[in-house]
Amino acid sequence: MSSSEDLETATMRRVYWRLIPLLFTGMFLNYLDRINIGFAALRMNHDLGLTPSVFGFGASVFFLGYMLLGVPSNLMLDRIGARVWIPVILVFWGVVATLTAFVQGATSFDAVRFLLGVAEAGALPGFALYVTQWFPASYRARAIAGYIIAGQAAAIFGSPLAAFLITMTDRGFGLHGWQWMFIIEGLPTILLGLAFLFLLTERPADARWLAPEQREWLQRKLDEERAAAERVRRFRLADVVTDGRIWSLSILFGCALVGIYGLLIWLPQIINAMGHMSLFEVGLLAAIPPALGVVGQIAVSRSSDRTGDRKVHLGAVYVLGAVALALSAVCPNAILAYVLLCVAGFGIFAGNPLFWSMATAMMTGTAGAAAIAFINSVAQFGGLIGPWMIGWVKGTTGSFEIALLALAAFLIIAALIAFAMRVAPRPAAAASEA
Repeated sequence: MSSSEDLETATMRRVYWRLIPLLFTGMFLNYLDRINIGFAALRMNHDLGLTPSVFGFGASVFFLGYMLLGVPSNLMLDRIGARVWIPVILVFWGVVATLTAFVQGATSFDAVRFLLGVAEAGALPGFALYVTQWFPASYRARAIAGYIIAGQAAAIFGSPLAAFLITMTDRGFGLHGWQWMFIIEGLPTILLGLAFLFLLTERPADARWLAPEQREWLQRKLDEERAAAERVRRFRLADVVTDGRIWSLSILFGCALVGIYGLLIWLPQIINAMGHMSLFEVGLLAAIPPALGVVGQIAVSRSSDRTGDRKVHLGAVYVLGAVALALSAVCPNAILAYVLLCVAGFGIFAGNPLFWSMATAMMTGTAGAAAIAFINSVAQFGGLIGPWMIGWVKGTTGSFEIALLALAAFLIIAALIAFAMRVAPRPAAAASEA
């Protein structure tokens, strides 16, 4: 290497293209198996006799299971390592996602959705923790954006794919098309989990695919950042539940998730209610808002890394999403209302990498692993509220307008918390621990 700058650039480029595509694939399947229920509902609800309120409750109960296992899962990852624990997570959720094809009614639907939440609970915080073990702070937002956009990619390609599978496989071997969709989309997760056993590397010092000087530079850089953070304050597990920043982030993200999951899970049905369309047309239109979210994530995360600001960027994109959702709810023109939904998708989804960059920088060590999982688990109250609330409102009023206004209100709360929250540890605490 000709210089330290060349060494850094080459090392981080190699790490990025080795690890982020793997995490992207895992996150793509994670969101695909989580939100494909929204498209299946266009046929499944009729076949199983599920009302909007019953479906909304079943979609939300996923997040109850998700909340319970997030922290234990990330502590297990910290103890036994990502190379073993992440594949276990993938295989478990792949099996449960496949079994969704065989639900018979409201009770079995609720049970499988709860188990899927339990199975997926460790994936997102586990990936976020793994990134902190490979990417220095100045690269972290881009790294997280590189795989977190898989959620929007799943929404982009998942809708047309679901439309194709449901239509083309219907009545194959006596199964409905939506049943085949769950089977065909669930099995790849099991295979990926087995592949991860061989493809993941635990830490930079073990990476034989890096040159020796690259391994040494990266491990030293990460160790120095961790030591610097711990000189400011050495965090304990007890700090996770007593640190106001952790609770602020948890409530912030929970309010944002009301909008994120409310929109993701119900988007096909919201679009379908705008006019008479075929399954394929709904699938294509449902792909555009999350596609714009990918654009937003890439552009906003690069701006955030360049300026070093997280919270103002985060608050701004949530305000944009809230305003667009509110205008879409009251707009009498279906075409303009859909355009506003697309703008909302840009704003709502653009905040994800910024949020996780803030969350992963809060604490270090085992406390850091617990903090990431704690924030993610507590925030899932947004997943409980969003899909259920839309189903209840739709069943009560017969339309989506009031539900979209409620989603916008939660996004405004998230934005206000982002603008106001404290990012650094309290000076008094830092001084006592230095």
